Amino acid sequence: MADLTLTTFNWVPQAPRGFVRDLRVRWALEEADLPYRVASAPFDDRGAAHFAHQPFGQVPWLTDGDLSIFETGAILLHLGGLSAKLMPTDPRGRTETTEWVFAALNSVEMASLPWGMSKFMGHPTDTAAWKFVDDFLKLRLKHLEPVLASREWLAGSFSVADILMADVLRVVDGFDGLADSPACRAYVARATGRPAFIKAHADQMAHFAAADRARS
Repeated sequence: MADLTLTTFNWVPQAPRGFVRDLRVRWALEEADLPYRVASAPFDDRGAAHFAHQPFGQVPWLTDGDLSIFETGAILLHLGGLSAKLMPTDPRGRTETTEWVFAALNSVEMASLPWGMSKFMGHPTDTAAWKFVDDFLKLRLKHLEPVLASREWLAGSFSVADILMADVLRVVDGFDGLADSPACRAYVARATGRPAFIKAHADQMAHFAAADRARS
């Protein structure tokens, strides 16, 4: 197997720690027990080399031999092709997993991201704009709730789809946005209780804590 290298920022401010999206890739790599190393890109000085790997100047990206892959959905689908622990091997299972990967990113996160950003920024909640954002997310959760009430994981066994969906919902839960969605909340708890998530989260926090010490 080619050498897998996950690149994240060398440092970020306190607020996004535990949520920087290299966590999703760390989680998948830990679930699959795939060997990897972590490299750093400067947070404060994103040069041409960075944009050559990630055209929006974000993180993470993954290199696998001579492949360089950006966007967490694409990275996780690639890793799913390397391990049956992340992606079923039968056609139906692979199709269902891929469907839910796109649903997590394109249906649920599309609604949750503006909602979460508004919460984080402390925007007023008595405006028409907020009502639109809040109603949009609530509609998505309304349709997701019965799905998660009827199954443990989205596509049979735990997969990359669950890593993405749980990480999207984790942000909503952090702002108490799942209070009326008990199945979604229980799903997040199941997923984030997995040893691979716990290790991935701790490793990310340790990475940025070490960066603090290096900068001091």
